[in-house]
Amino acid sequence: MTTIRNTVSEPIPFEASDFLNLDRLLSDEERAVREDVHGFVREKIKPNIRDWWEQAVFPREIVPEMGAQGLLGMHLSGYGCAGKSAVSYGLACMELEAGDSGLRTFVSVQGSLAMSAIHKFGSEEQKKEWLPRMARGEAIGCFGLTEPEAGSDPASMKTFARHDGSDWILSGRKRWIGMGTIAEVAVVWAQTDDGIRGFLVPTDTPGFSAKDIVHKVSMRASVQSELHLEDCRLPSDAMLPEAKGLRGPFACLGEARYGIIWGAMGAARDCYECALEYSKNRIQFGKPIASFQLTQQKLVNMMLEINKGTMVALHIGRMKDEGQARPEHISFGKLNNVREAIEIAREARTILGGNGVTLEYPVIRHANNLESVRTYEGTDEVHTLVLGQAITGIPAFR
Repeated sequence: MTTIRNTVSEPIPFEASDFLNLDRLLSDEERAVREDVHGFVREKIKPNIRDWWEQAVFPREIVPEMGAQGLLGMHLSGYGCAGKSAVSYGLACMELEAGDSGLRTFVSVQGSLAMSAIHKFGSEEQKKEWLPRMARGEAIGCFGLTEPEAGSDPASMKTFARHDGSDWILSGRKRWIGMGTIAEVAVVWAQTDDGIRGFLVPTDTPGFSAKDIVHKVSMRASVQSELHLEDCRLPSDAMLPEAKGLRGPFACLGEARYGIIWGAMGAARDCYECALEYSKNRIQFGKPIASFQLTQQKLVNMMLEINKGTMVALHIGRMKDEGQARPEHISFGKLNNVREAIEIAREARTILGGNGVTLEYPVIRHANNLESVRTYEGTDEVHTLVLGQAITGIPAFR
């Protein structure tokens, strides 16, 4: 007679944020990266972010600490970069954005845009000159693609670089450029007689100037700028030799968009955890509001979307590490996760009632920040049309 053994293990306790126990899908190294960044955010960012955001201050002093954590260009290899996997980088972005979108944006601009452009398309001399210092946080970079009249359509940019002997003369304007006023080097994309090319422009170059975009009610602990280039003379070796056409900037934007897929879920998780804790302690009609059916429905919907969005991020990250992720996959993640994160932030605000519009809680700050995240690195409309073309085979941009 065969004995049937009961192989059912003890049930795993449900975690409020990781309901599906996605943590078990991570390697020990990936968990270690996440915990390190989580601790960094808890100690360095969360105690200060309310004041930084309210006062519109980007804490430049934290940049070398980010470098020491290996956060700057962490998915790049060599030249002082950490060489971590796409999943590890994504987990870092999630934890950073749970602190604030602006701080994750800095890491994204520095590593996924400016450093990535140099790493992918620069000469060996350019890589050696800039990447080690940028990885340590000793030099800050920015990425000049968007213009006042060329946002979703970068091919229509008016910034132009012309030859003058062996030099380049660069003129034009860029807008909504992260870190523009505090950068030591700007990666600037410009039209030339030979198509769109990228240039490394030290920000002390005569003719280069930058000014902050002020009066923002979003991303206040971050720097967004307008760049002005008036006959900036650059040597011939200022051009990124391996980038020609929009393939160059688009490859860098793909790296930044990937980080957003994870980061948006970090902001959403922070809103959800705040609302969950608040609902357990807020007493109305003689009992916690967490006991009411409508509140539980809101919390459950948040939990569902955070777990689904994190699964999307992890799956795309695994695909990226295997070399299988296409730009359309990145568009899928960016469109879905940012859209859902905004809805979670708004719903969390309703649970907090009037208290939800104060900076005593992180929810309204995340909600405002995510409005910017929704727009930059491709609007909902652009990513929708990317996906529409992918499934129909018909382009709808023009």
